[in-house]
This record gives sequence, structure tokens and C-alpha cells, in this order.
Amino acid sequence: MVTGKLSKIFSHSQVPLYIQLASTLRRRIEKGFWKKGDKISTLDELVVEFDVGRVTVRQAIDLLQEEGLVKRQQGKGTFVVKQIKKEQWLKLEVSMSSMLETLSDNKPKFLSSKSPILPPQLNSEEGKLADEYVCMESVQFRDKKPYGIVKVHLDKYIFELAPESFHKNLTLAVLPQLESLKIKRAHQTLIIGTADTETAQLLDTGLNAPTAEVHCVVTDENDVAIYVADIIYRGDCIKFDIQLLQSSVGN
Repeated sequence: MVTGKLSKIFSHSQVPLYIQLASTLRRRIEKGFWKKGDKISTLDELVVEFDVGRVTVRQAIDLLQEEGLVKRQQGKGTFVVKQIKKEQWLKLEVSMSSMLETLSDNKPKFLSSKSPILPPQLNSEEGKLADEYVCMESVQFRDKKPYGIVKVHLDKYIFELAPESFHKNLTLAVLPQLESLKIKRAHQTLIIGTADTETAQLLDTGLNAPTAEVHCVVTDENDVAIYVADIIYRGDCIKFDIQLLQSSVGN
């Protein structure tokens, strides 16, 4: 049985121990603790540091080697052969205009679903449900790489005002262009999660890899939630940047 401080941390998760260890070692490479060409800690050193068995360490190293991050050299040790690029290019903005600018280059791949369209999940502070919704699901791509899964519920009445525009453009970008629509409130909340099996497959990431899950709601002048989006982003492409101090103008 595994004991020790680090082992107790690992035991809090149902993810296999070697996968957790591989994630920790991968993070060290990403942070530059070990750079390309560096020799990582020996098997015995990792066994002592993480208080795990030798088989667990070998499995973790095997996983990193399969990913092309490290390579064993007979009689010399294990070396980093690839540096992980930091790809946190997607800013989660705090205003609608800046968010639309960030997402303007996205390339959606729409998903087909045979499931019945259920109403979105709203709490009492987020507005009232519309009579009927149109549901659209897609995987968003940047440079041919998937980075987000988007599920949008759009008030069917609003959708029918400009169906062609909603099919061709970013849904959130079309809303301000509708002259008859008066938006009262738009907000989003974020939680940190992990990728389940389906998410990992669609985003080409690992099972239980970190994700940023965004819930975005837009209401009209009657407090009807006309737009509800639930978005799951890959955690390795997200950057949350907030200006805490407003720059003053003049003296």
C-alpha cells in the first residue's frame, strides 16, 4: 500500500497512479524544470520522491515516451526530447465586444444529435426560460486543432428572425445586429473541471485533463434567457486576464 504525503494526495483521485505521476512529470517539463536535452530524475529518485513503486514510475515514463516527450537511453538515463509549447492563446474576456473579437477566427464543426432538445439549465437569477429553443452543438477549431465544445440554446423566436445568419456566423455576434432585440443582460460564469471520455475524444486531450467550463447567458428586456451557451475549453489553451486597475484619463 502506498504511503507518504504525496501518496495521500494521489490517493484522493480514482485516476490510476501512473497517470497522475505522468501528469506531474509532464508539468515539470512544461514549466521548464527539465528542458529539452536534460536528464530527468532517475527511477530510484522518483520512487523515493513520490513514494510509489518502481512499476508505477516505469509506467509513467512509458506514457511520456509514447507521447514523444522523453526517451530512454540504455545505461545513461531518461532525457527530455521535446519541449511542451505553452498554447494558452485563448483569453476568457470580461466584455462581450472583446470576447467576440477573441472568437472571431474560430472554425466550428457542427455535431448532429438525435436526442430530444431539452431546455437549458438556469438558476433563478439567470432569467426565465423561453417557450422553445433551437439547440446547436459544435466543436471549435483554431489552426485545425480542437479547443472547445459549444452547446448553444437559442430562443426559437430569435432564431427565426435571421436563420441564415445564425447558421453561418457566430451566434453571439448575430444578436447585437437584430434591431428588434433589446439585450438587457449578458454574463458568464466559469468553473474548472476535467475531461470525461466524450470530451477527451472530441478535444483530442487526455482523460481527466483540466478543462475550463463556461456558462454564458444573454437575456432580453423581459428577462427571458434568449441565449444560453455551455462551453468546455481545453485547459491548456485558456488564459484568464483581468485588469484590476482602470487606467485614469487626464489629471
